[in-house]
Amino acid sequence: MSAQAGLRESPLAARHRDTGARFTEFAGWELPVHYGSQIAEHHAVRERAGLFDISHMGQTWVTGRRAAEGLGYALVSDPESLAVGRAEYSMICVPDGGVIDDLIVYRLGEERFLVVANASNDRVVASELKARLEQFDSSVSPATMETAMLALQGPDAQGILADVAGEFLGGLPPFAAAEGKVGATPALVARTGYTGEDGFEILMDWDDAGAIWDLLLEAGASRRLVPAGLGARDTLRLEAGLPLYGNELDLETNPFEAGLGRFVKLGKPSPFVGRDALEKAAAHSDRRQIGLKMRGRGIARHGYPVYRPGAAEALGTVTSGAPSPTLGVPIALASARGGGASKGSPVEVEIRGRRIEAEIVRLPFYRRQRRVDGDSR
Repeated sequence: MSAQAGLRESPLAARHRDTGARFTEFAGWELPVHYGSQIAEHHAVRERAGLFDISHMGQTWVTGRRAAEGLGYALVSDPESLAVGRAEYSMICVPDGGVIDDLIVYRLGEERFLVVANASNDRVVASELKARLEQFDSSVSPATMETAMLALQGPDAQGILADVAGEFLGGLPPFAAAEGKVGATPALVARTGYTGEDGFEILMDWDDAGAIWDLLLEAGASRRLVPAGLGARDTLRLEAGLPLYGNELDLETNPFEAGLGRFVKLGKPSPFVGRDALEKAAAHSDRRQIGLKMRGRGIARHGYPVYRPGAAEALGTVTSGAPSPTLGVPIALASARGGGASKGSPVEVEIRGRRIEAEIVRLPFYRRQRRVDGDSR
């Protein structure tokens, strides 16, 4: 079976089909949603390790004499202060503070950066970066269809990677990145991820993806490493309280309303797009992100209204929700207005015309336990 007409395919598509993957359309790509049991893949990442094909993520290189300064103007974070070999979470906003996308920025040289965006915003982020950096002496080069990307995530990820890439790459600290080899194949390795677990994201030339995928699965076989799809990736990130663009973030939501204000560097010396609006948002935001744990029978889904008990007016709206395989109950993220929505407060989620009991809980829902056997975090 081949990809649906008009959809992009990963360089690993044939391998996914041979493994029995079930596919779904996502942001213009045909991607594996699971390989058998989404719940089993979720537990594997929490308990051992999972390997994700994330080649659909948008990759854009920014290089040149004023690349750091240009990115400082384009983004809410402070790439100019980022050391070579380090990475940071960031966002690109419109002038009124709404979020175009959330990103990871890697500084791989004094004048060389990699920006990784969400697949749904790949083209718009590359276009916006190009427009914003025109006044700076730098080059913006999209590379999504030239570069493949894998995510090795879970408590055994470090050991698996060290076996095939050496202690240097396997021992990178959090939010560090380095170029080297995985087996005999050149790759960029970063200690980043989207699951709430320790792990790595690995970038390589498009045509080299198969060699690294096969090598990692073989090296991780004794630790019961499994391929994992989009389904598990979504429940893992939800448990970790991590945002998904289009749910927790969009053009109508600023970083402070999404609980991400700590990533906005209002104190950096250089101006940046959206600064005035975000300074106002920092002082006063009408919305904030909350976590919900369902107490009654029902699953809170995106768009469902949330109420205080007995209230006629909604307190907010669910942005993401699903059963939590780790916690054993349905959980949700919601955007809430006004005050009074504090930890432990009872609320109700309207599900198919019925109000179901829930409770506001502290985020994240799940926080991994740090190992003492060499894990530096």
